[in-house]
Amino acid sequence: MKIGFDNEKYLKMQSEHIKERIGQFGDKLYLEFGGKLFDDYHASRVLPGFAPDSKLRMLMQLSDCAEIVIVINAADIEKNKVRGDLGITYDVDVLRLRDEFQEKGLYVGSVVITHYSGQNSADQFKAKLEKKNIKVYLHYTIEGYPSNIPLIVSKDGFGKNDYIKTTRPLVVVTAPGPGSGKMATCLSQLYHDNLCGIKAGYAKFETFPIWNLPLKHPINLAYEAATADLNDINMIDPFHLEAYGVTTVNYNRDIEIFPVLNAIFEGIYGENPYKSPTDMGVNMAGNCIIDDEACCEASRMEIIRRYYASLNKMVQDGASENELYKIELLMKQEKISTDDRKVTVACRQRAEKLGVPTAAIELPGQRIITSKTSDFLGASAALLLNALKDLAGIDHSVKLIKPEAIAPIQDLKVRYLGGRNPRLHTDEVLIALSLAACTDDNAKYAMEQLPNLKGCQVHTSVMLSEVDVKIFKKLGVDLTSEPIQTSRKKY
Repeated sequence: MKIGFDNEKYLKMQSEHIKERIGQFGDKLYLEFGGKLFDDYHASRVLPGFAPDSKLRMLMQLSDCAEIVIVINAADIEKNKVRGDLGITYDVDVLRLRDEFQEKGLYVGSVVITHYSGQNSADQFKAKLEKKNIKVYLHYTIEGYPSNIPLIVSKDGFGKNDYIKTTRPLVVVTAPGPGSGKMATCLSQLYHDNLCGIKAGYAKFETFPIWNLPLKHPINLAYEAATADLNDINMIDPFHLEAYGVTTVNYNRDIEIFPVLNAIFEGIYGENPYKSPTDMGVNMAGNCIIDDEACCEASRMEIIRRYYASLNKMVQDGASENELYKIELLMKQEKISTDDRKVTVACRQRAEKLGVPTAAIELPGQRIITSKTSDFLGASAALLLNALKDLAGIDHSVKLIKPEAIAPIQDLKVRYLGGRNPRLHTDEVLIALSLAACTDDNAKYAMEQLPNLKGCQVHTSVMLSEVDVKIFKKLGVDLTSEPIQTSRKKY
């Protein structure tokens, strides 16, 4: 994939811009951090060259002046809300985030439980954190939030919330996912700081939509596709246009809430330092694009991947038709279809010809490699071996794993573990390949090619097992599948 984004320029420019924003307010800046701090693969896919850990690395440049507050909604604890990308609950992710931050030398000051109304599960989580010597604060549900401004900006509104003790000039407020209450946490702190005579400010760091790109730019359309389940809509910021005569892009929720924010700022300070939602942002990503067409093409492919993800979720009863319709509309706006993804076409053609499950991968240099299900291997497992042989320059006829080595694994799966499918999954074939690499040079060379699969495109003619999906994700492969299930248990 062609590089379209200057990551080093971004790290330098972004950290300097945040420092400038701290200076505008004097004592302290609360920075609402949207999106993923770790493993931001959406950004790296639509901005080729953007490193998945860029935001974390940028924060590390500010580590001497920054502390982190992690926010979690009590309702999400109560219903055991799960992060779809990691498969772990939000409360578990709070602990994961804290450990990850601290391993990188970043200071985590506390955890805030928002929307608290005496939930037993929230109390248990609070006790669990406190046993680990983690400071925990409670923020309460405010009736009529966010429209009841007189109540919100009063001792019975923000005034009821615990005041978070912070010690550094930059307070990064982050969360496991959307709807956690990051913005309300920042505003509550502004209220309390003002009572204490501390001059504090607020800013928002969201990578997407990119404010200084056109509304219908493919990068911004890809963001809409990624948030189709949230029904986010990119919009021209009317407040910015009115104040400055400049067209910028924001999204509906920030634009809708801005009049309320304006009133809250005026209630706390007597005036609002910002004239628009765009003013509140500090994102510099748009200034670091060095090849617009490369980013456009990458974003178009991302929209197609999101389309397949939504289709698969619908088959699994996890997505609404509206989500799918929205992505279909975005594809029509951009004049693209699934046929624009080469690996998808190759896989479908192979499946139609053979009548069995197939898979295809696009390797560097736009080489397409395909595979099919066999007696020994599933299509995905076979695809990995075929791709690794190609990357290692090994002839396709060479057997990296001898059939007599596969048979005992199949016997284990069926006879001893009660499995019905004797074919090897991707994780099993990689273990078998690693064992073969101990005595076979070809297998060793093939294993050494695994890092070269990162960023490759894969399509399968049927939906994969959770095991196969996770392996492809760990390898950094961008996977899509036709919305066809090979089997489905009803219990």
